[in-house]
Amino acid sequence: MSSLTSDAMTVADIRQILETAYPPYLAEKWDAVGLICGDPAAKVSKVAFALDCTQAVAERAVEIGADMLVIHHPLLLRGVESVAADTPKGKVIHTLIRGGVALFAAHTNADSARPGVNDKLAELVGITPGRPIVPKDPKIIDKWGMHVPADSLEAVKAAVFDAGAGAIGDYSECAFQWEGQGQFTPGQGADPHTGTVGKPYTGSEMRVEFVAPSNLRARIIDKLRSAHPYEEPAFDVVEMAPTADLETACGLGRIGELDEPMTLREFTQQVANALPETAWGVRAAGDPERMVKRVAVSSGSGDSFLDNARALGVDVYVTSDLRHHPVDEHLRAGGPAVIDTAHWASEFPWTQQASEVVAAGAKVECEIISLRTDPWTISAHPDGA
Repeated sequence: MSSLTSDAMTVADIRQILETAYPPYLAEKWDAVGLICGDPAAKVSKVAFALDCTQAVAERAVEIGADMLVIHHPLLLRGVESVAADTPKGKVIHTLIRGGVALFAAHTNADSARPGVNDKLAELVGITPGRPIVPKDPKIIDKWGMHVPADSLEAVKAAVFDAGAGAIGDYSECAFQWEGQGQFTPGQGADPHTGTVGKPYTGSEMRVEFVAPSNLRARIIDKLRSAHPYEEPAFDVVEMAPTADLETACGLGRIGELDEPMTLREFTQQVANALPETAWGVRAAGDPERMVKRVAVSSGSGDSFLDNARALGVDVYVTSDLRHHPVDEHLRAGGPAVIDTAHWASEFPWTQQASEVVAAGAKVECEIISLRTDPWTISAHPDGA
């Protein structure tokens, strides 16, 4: 990407650079990413970066003369009814607007992007980031099969094709079909298109198979049900393997291998040495002397991927915000060792990556706000322990 002069740069330009690196379509459905406040036409000569937009961070952004603040955790992820200046989030918004600072968030789209938050975490703990724990391929394809009476075949095919099914490359309305026998017995309350309530029915039906992008699944089901003559049409949908190379696919988490095996105790210390220091520190669950080599990482809260880590055969899983019962059950089920880091520590290093993305795309000043926004401030152990 060629650099632009600062005189030409606007909030919209910086947004485009960031959304190219961290495409919004990679964000989880529940997420809220993108420009939170600010005028897209406003000029930008300095961009600041932080993990969270706390009040202290907002004030620091104004103090250093930033025109735009890029964060990871969206300020308005959950709905609010007011941004009045006497509410916590409202005070942040008013501070930024009065100071002329636009606010932009790249959250789960930055987690899944390549390179993204998880690549930075993987590199820091000592592995080359490979495949995601949970791949996210926007081109996932469904393979469909449906059963239709012969006299309704063309109408039902037309309906699903109209919904976007059956496209392969430069070809449209692609399908394969053959004839077979369908059987059912209508129950009480049924209003069968063919057959009689309470009596088994066997008749000629067509089996039709086609493919469609998975994001059209709900639309195709609606069209199929509307056009099909049966009250309960028979169909099946199978999600095909991702089309992207798994080793380079976008998605949440990363898997890789250490150059040399080491004990869990040694690797836990390596993780602690690599990440920003916090009061929380780094803790691990598992046999301290267990040898580990194959590693999974997931930035931020990652206990929802414990089953995935076990299924993928890793030796140790590095993430944050782990809870007692999920970890206990995971280990009892034979899962890999786990390392629990502070949420802030696992993601803050991304700010360096994001600043490099912007610096490579525009001639603007970039500054990382190094305020620690990890909420935990004290960690205590018994005297003499």
